[in-house]
This record gives sequence, structure tokens and C-alpha cells, in this order.
Amino acid sequence: MTRIYTLTLAPSLDSATLTPQIYPEGKLRCTAPVFEPGGGGINVARAITHLGGKATAIFPAGGATGEHLTALLADENVPTQSVETRDWTRQNLHVHVEASGEQYRFVMPGAALSADEFRKLEEKVLAIESGALLVLSGSLPPGVQLEAWVQLIKAAQQQGIRCIIDSSGDALTAALEIGNIELVKPNQKELSALVNRPLTQPDDVRKAAQELVNSGKVRRVVVSLGPQGALGVDGSECVHVVPPPMKSQSTVGAGDSMVGAMTLKLAEGASLTEMVRFGVAAGSAATINQGTRLCGHEDTQKIYDYLVRH
Repeated sequence: MTRIYTLTLAPSLDSATLTPQIYPEGKLRCTAPVFEPGGGGINVARAITHLGGKATAIFPAGGATGEHLTALLADENVPTQSVETRDWTRQNLHVHVEASGEQYRFVMPGAALSADEFRKLEEKVLAIESGALLVLSGSLPPGVQLEAWVQLIKAAQQQGIRCIIDSSGDALTAALEIGNIELVKPNQKELSALVNRPLTQPDDVRKAAQELVNSGKVRRVVVSLGPQGALGVDGSECVHVVPPPMKSQSTVGAGDSMVGAMTLKLAEGASLTEMVRFGVAAGSAATINQGTRLCGHEDTQKIYDYLVRH
């Protein structure tokens, strides 16, 4: 099977807790925090591991929080290649309110990366073997300019590395301008921004996704549509997969689970239909968990089997 790597420039140590209710100024009594690794590419690598695959996570790590993050990944048997940084890895906080069922996500800015630290990460990326898949996921931290991100992707492609982009805004737009990207997973709003027009009619999403593929910017576009599942488009077909109705506990981790599952299928050489089905199954499996938990193998397989039958 094709080797898989992920790159996360702004990793995090995520802590999740429960509190009975939330209100200003008073002391909010919380349960003991549960710590998990965080950051787009790291979660993609974790999801792939949960699903029985293997992906090496490349990321910067600094201070005690960076050490904790690396130790948690070792506990989950996720292979890692990290670069030590001067700034401490950020710590995010997820609070679930029992009384209302609401979630509050406190997301800190990523730790700044110096030019030397970014260069060391770039060296690890460019050591990846030709033909491997590289998922570049998450936000750009302070200190990393868009131009450096673009040059990294170009250099990786020149080495024969097949790039999957799971980002948003300027980072996603700039990556697509390079062309020949293996896969992107925008939501409807992000897709609308990419084609620079509103997508209001039923067939607008398909047409916009096909437009990106036909332009040569990307080989496959999978548009996440929330409860309506996902629409996948490549050069020869279009598939819409709708998940079974289920009670959502949390949407945290659903997107990363979906990208991980699709990357795993892409590495196996699966069809577009299989890839989108498995992606929707993994994303749906993540939503039935509370807090920051990703997809589980058993839940994902059950939902996938349902999608195959229906």
C-alpha cells in the first residue's frame, strides 16, 4: 500500500472537560480533563491509525505541552517525526455543558515557527519517498508566510509526493493555484469562495466541483455537506453519499476523520465511490462521540456497511 504522511504546522494539546452549567464570573466546577493530541494533520494520522492503517505525523513540538503531545501519540502507536521548537506547543480547551448540551471550543493561536524550525520540517517532508501521499492539514502558525507554504508544496510535488490539502481560506486557494493536487475537501461555503460565486441551486455544488477538477487544479474534490453527507467528483464520475440518520454528540474531529478515511482508501487504490463512502462513514462515526474523540474502527465499518447496502 502507498505510504502516508501528514504535516501539521500548528499542532495542539487538546484538553476536554465537562461542567454542569456555564455562567459568567462564578467558579465553574469541571471534571478532570482528558488530554488528546490535536491539530489537523495529527488528527488525520490518528484517524488512519484508528481505522487500521498507518500514517507518519510530521509536526513541530515545543516545551512540556509538546512533550505531552508526543507521548500521547506514542500511546496511540502513531509514528512521528517532530522538530523541537523554542515556543511551547499550544493547548486548546473544549468544554461540554451538561445542562444544555452545548460545546465551547477555546482555540489558542499556534506556536510561532522560526525560519530555521520551518526549514527543518521542510527537510523531513522532502525526505519522503516519491509516490507517497502527504496530507497537509490545519492552519498556518505565526511566522509562516503563505509563500513558504506554497514553495513547500511545490518542492514536495517535484519530489513526486502526492499532496492532499485540507485547509481553508488563502492557504487552500494558494495550494490549488499550484495545480495537480490529489484531493481537497471543502465545505459548501469554502467551495463557493473558491469558484467566486454563490451556490444556491441544487446542481451548483456538482458543477463547481467539476470546474475545479477540469481546470487541472485538483484530481478529486469531495464537498462535505454536513447532515447531507458528501459529494465527490473526479475526472470521470460524481457520487453523492448521504449518511444514515443518527444523533450527533459533537462535530469536533469529524472532518479530520473523514480526510483520514479517504486518504486510507486512496492509498489502497479504491474507487471514488468507496473513498467517499468510507469518508462519510468515518466522519459520521466521529459525531456520535462526545468531546474531541475521533472515529472508531467498529462504528465506521458498521456505517460503511450500511452505506454499501443502501
